[in-house]
Amino acid sequence: MADLELPVVFHFAVSIAGADGSGADAAFREASGLESEIEIETVTEGGENRFVHRLPKAVKHPNLVLKRGLTSTSSELVKWCKATFENDFTAAITPKSMVVSLRDAEGDPVASWSIDRAYPVKWSVGGFDAMKNEIAVETVEFAYNMLKRSV
Repeated sequence: MADLELPVVFHFAVSIAGADGSGADAAFREASGLESEIEIETVTEGGENRFVHRLPKAVKHPNLVLKRGLTSTSSELVKWCKATFENDFTAAITPKSMVVSLRDAEGDPVASWSIDRAYPVKWSVGGFDAMKNEIAVETVEFAYNMLKRSV
């Protein structure tokens, strides 16, 4: 039987379409929300009390949540968030494609999740506490339309 190496969850990368490719915006400490779920509609058949039908409706996704250390305003991700949240909707929101890749020890992708038409919907900074010696962490949440997994 061949040795099976399971990937570790701490070695991953995030790429955003239109980013400069330097990887500066891809260094996140946490990524979550890679999930798909089919909504179910329950229909009771009229006159027949023995059956309740559970019918599929649409596929839904939670927000993609990315966390990282607070960065400067020169970051492409920060520019995208500022354009989305601080323009008073005078300009259209720009959706982008994103890819989250789980990597092996050599840095090669083991599995990837393609995220289509993502745009930021929440941007927050963790609380400040003079009694802690921690890095300031920003959290960005993205709504998206489709999630596809590839190996």
